Amino acid sequence: MCGICGKLTTDGKPVDEGMLRKMCSVLSHRGPDDEGVYIGAKHASISSHVNIGLGHRRLSIIDLSEAGRQPMSNEDKTVRMVFNGEIYNFQPLRAELESKGHRFYSHTDTEAIIHLYEEEGIDAVKRLVGMFAFALWDERKQALILCRDHIGIKPLVYSWDGNALVFASEIKGVLQDPDVKREMDWDALSLYLTFNYVPAPYTIFKSVRKLKPGHILIFQNGEVREEAYWNIQPNLHKKSVEENFAAQKHELFRTLEEAVSMQMIADVPLGAFLSGGIDSSIIVGLMARNSSQPVKTYTIGYKDMPLFDETDYARDVALFNRTDHHEIKLDARDIMEAIPQVLASFDEPFGDSSAVPTFVVSRETRKGVKVALSGDGGDELFAGYRMYKGEDLYSRYRLIPSFIRKNLIEPFLMSLSDSRDENFSEYIRRSKKFIRGAKDTFAERFFTWNEIFNGDLRKEILSGSKTVDKELGIKLMASRLNELQDDHINRMLYADLKESLPGDMLKKVDAMSMFHSLEVRVPILDHRVCELAFSMRGDWKLRNGKSKYVLVETFKDILPPSLHNRPKWGFEMPISKWLKTDLRYLIEEYLSKDVITRQGIFNYAVIQDRINNLMSNKVDTSWQIWNLIVFQVWYGQYGKY
Repeated sequence: MCGICGKLTTDGKPVDEGMLRKMCSVLSHRGPDDEGVYIGAKHASISSHVNIGLGHRRLSIIDLSEAGRQPMSNEDKTVRMVFNGEIYNFQPLRAELESKGHRFYSHTDTEAIIHLYEEEGIDAVKRLVGMFAFALWDERKQALILCRDHIGIKPLVYSWDGNALVFASEIKGVLQDPDVKREMDWDALSLYLTFNYVPAPYTIFKSVRKLKPGHILIFQNGEVREEAYWNIQPNLHKKSVEENFAAQKHELFRTLEEAVSMQMIADVPLGAFLSGGIDSSIIVGLMARNSSQPVKTYTIGYKDMPLFDETDYARDVALFNRTDHHEIKLDARDIMEAIPQVLASFDEPFGDSSAVPTFVVSRETRKGVKVALSGDGGDELFAGYRMYKGEDLYSRYRLIPSFIRKNLIEPFLMSLSDSRDENFSEYIRRSKKFIRGAKDTFAERFFTWNEIFNGDLRKEILSGSKTVDKELGIKLMASRLNELQDDHINRMLYADLKESLPGDMLKKVDAMSMFHSLEVRVPILDHRVCELAFSMRGDWKLRNGKSKYVLVETFKDILPPSLHNRPKWGFEMPISKWLKTDLRYLIEEYLSKDVITRQGIFNYAVIQDRINNLMSNKVDTSWQIWNLIVFQVWYGQYGKY
């Protein structure tokens, strides 16, 4: 895992090496082991105004020697590349390329991609299995190619103004170029208020875009074009009869075990995150089957927050698989002390509060290993979230006569107080959320269950701001739902695979782990596993109210019995309780009337109402308040243009 950056100019101006090294410097946490830059030299045979500079920060995982330094080139120096990620099938690719006469000077996956490109051009990316973001400069063709992996596990952002193309692993890298404007994108702000993150291709900066997962961006002949190289293909489940269930389980077991086995290759210490949930427990079980030594597992637990502590389940899995288990017990103070550092680390607003415990578990895990496998992706492929159950429940809820629903059930539930602080009030909160999302159309239900600020609140809170497309979020989600012709569950999963997974979950894990120079691998999101998951019917994933049915049935034998019927429990922190007590200072510092009025972005009356509801325990608005605090912290660092 590494950090990459670079700049291409088309007006004859050379790339400033000092600026390129600044870009590398702000990415040093992604690659503390080494730094390399390349400034393109003009060849007499090439008449062009194009200049190129490439930068790289290295986190050494495969081939720790000097031979693995980047930027890396082919034999005649006409193809150069900077790479972030891991290619898990590079060894068979290397053997194939050697048989065709290519000479290798390292044992890295990066060199295999360069030679594969020489053989197959940009179509080479279709043969890669892994997580990656890379930039490849083809001097003969005067072409720069940016590429991001199938699912969006690794980030890549860029800025193109018609004269220069600047790219980096993180926005802060691109912003080191003084020519890149820092103007805020108001549509991106609306999307952030909607989803708690900014989805691709948007970033919070109007001049910076995210390369979409499964896409390549090509500069050539003065023009930039973007195109997809991979997607989930429609599958009408023609063979999905009940007799095929056993065969599909067998194929799922084989495919995921192969992915885990491939991702256990490293020249440095390797372990696994173990939350005690289904997904990470499956990964640990498969690692144990494919390791001659006890697997190192890492679990975070809370001494004084029993509602959020999963160490008992994790301990069951560790004992079941005889792992070398490390239990990290923290108290509320340990988590809260990490909050300022987490908030300061984001170069665009990112409101998922579980970034904080992810930060802490990454920090503690890095003390023992340099690579960790994770169970991320299981919820988005196999229907693990409550939202999917909500869609299943809706078909039964609508059977209740409308008069009873509208005049009795819904008014009664909405009159109750809700809070995340206790189990009962949390169930009330979830019931209210279900009712708010129980709309007539499928797209409306899915969108409402996803949004943080609803449409009316977005209009009110941004009422004094510039023109904003406040319906952009629902347009985006409706478009995603319509891309895949399938049952409702799979269409929801597809939309999440395309949007919330790379925009939220994967961004969180990448940012928090790379802050500590820890490489996290996600075998469930091997694109072959994803393709297989979408060949299965939705009612195989959610059956009789049981989430991840086919996943649990497939791997039941490598899970301890205590997990066979375990309900989903998110990796969260008690943000509602803390905002009323220990974190109250964040509200006072960032959401005061004076600050909001002076800033001129938000309508303070809406914010005051959100705060009053939280403090009175009437309605849990903690996620909305946290969303705004995160934006304010970001604005204090980057928004004062």
